[in-house]
Amino acid sequence: MTTQHIGSSLDDFLTEEGVFEETQAQAIKEVVAWQLGQAMKEQGISKARLATLLQTSRTQVSRLLDPTNDITLSSLQRAAAFVGKKVRIELVAENGG
Repeated sequence: MTTQHIGSSLDDFLTEEGVFEETQAQAIKEVVAWQLGQAMKEQGISKARLATLLQTSRTQVSRLLDPTNDITLSSLQRAAAFVGKKVRIELVAENGG
């Protein structure tokens, strides 16, 4: 027996509910925060050490790693550089077109 898809995609549903952009932005923040945390873990860089490198407080580093906070792109770029990464943002066509 085959399963057929019923209804619209999740993106369509979120758009209909008026929360697509907000949900997408939150998902991106969560992925970036996780990636930064993983890079820190792989390189043995603590929050305190990253704070020293960034010349900021440990609290600010915690904010960078918390996807519920709004952080600036420049802060994220600086933190990424200290763990040997860079931030890449690109515009892509909607619907693959």
